[in-house]
Amino acid sequence: MAKHRSKGRRIFTTFLIVVLVLAIAAAAYWYFFIYRAGKGPVADGPDQSQDVEKDPEKDPEDDAARGELSIHFLELGNKYAGDCIYIQYGDVDVLIDGGSRENSADAIEKYVNTYCTDGVLEYVIVTHGHQDHIAAFAGNSTYKSLFERYECKMIIDFPRTNSTSATYQRYVAARDAEIKAGAVHYTALQCYNNADGAQQSYSLGEGVSMNFLYNYYYEHKTENENNYSVCMYIQQGDYNYLFTGDLEGEGEELLVEYNKLPKCKLYKAGHHGSKTSSSEALLNVIRPEYVCVCCCAGSPEYTTNQDNTFPTLAALDRIMKYTDRIYVTTLATDVDWKNKTWNYTSFNGNIVVKSNGVDFSVEGSNNSEILKNTDWYKQNRAH
Repeated sequence: MAKHRSKGRRIFTTFLIVVLVLAIAAAAYWYFFIYRAGKGPVADGPDQSQDVEKDPEKDPEDDAARGELSIHFLELGNKYAGDCIYIQYGDVDVLIDGGSRENSADAIEKYVNTYCTDGVLEYVIVTHGHQDHIAAFAGNSTYKSLFERYECKMIIDFPRTNSTSATYQRYVAARDAEIKAGAVHYTALQCYNNADGAQQSYSLGEGVSMNFLYNYYYEHKTENENNYSVCMYIQQGDYNYLFTGDLEGEGEELLVEYNKLPKCKLYKAGHHGSKTSSSEALLNVIRPEYVCVCCCAGSPEYTTNQDNTFPTLAALDRIMKYTDRIYVTTLATDVDWKNKTWNYTSFNGNIVVKSNGVDFSVEGSNNSEILKNTDWYKQNRAH
């Protein structure tokens, strides 16, 4: 009898151990795969223990669509063509170029301060050494440089230049003073090569990156200063936004040759919509849906040929093969062709592009009318 009781206890003990092990395994499974994953049982519902891939076109709550990116094409407080693009994503502020004249610094500061409230620009990108892109950074005895008005964390500019102008010399002095005050400085070539601490791609926040492209003229001489331009694009999910400074035809062809360019939701028209930019070679690859032009439309600043005033007939004809959603910042008025004088007013005004990766909008401070529907286009560009 004692032997039978001993054997029974062993069987019972083994049974308890097995039950205990199974209970521990079940508890561990529940804790790690159900409770910790936040996927508790749902009565009469789908199996939520499986990952479901969301379609950002259908679900605005998708992670890639959480934050709103805004891109602002600024009017510059005077009648001259020039570039200044302000970009904001969360707490990150980016400024691309500071044209068109030194007095533009006042207009730029007033506008940017409505969005950038901490006085800090995380990234400053300067595309090339022409006055209409650097003057507000150069400053003078009357107008303080933008480098003096903001704390700039990182400055990325052009590796090469032919410029020797007084404006360029003031730009270098102001930039170097900002570097001495603590700003990090790289060229676009260092960024592309991931050299010396620079990065080809910078994250602006969740789901948004700023990506530097290779320009052949970062490393090779050209007589055309515009072709030294820093080129980059911002990626937000499936949306891409391209900025090429004043890059012109030959530079655009090489940009296509040396880079795998994405199709673009938005393209900042090269060189203010000149006839030598926005070439078919580039447009056929990027196939833009929206185009913004920074210029004073119809001004005789550079030519007395009406078709060649910015944005030029040739560039618009090429662009309109792909899209008619074209917007322009400023409009020339009271043009005197003989004396090459003019005044200015807003066209679309300050153009603001907003996107959360799903929804996309373009709005002008003056109006949001696309170029082809304006009286100016009908009188000066329509065939």
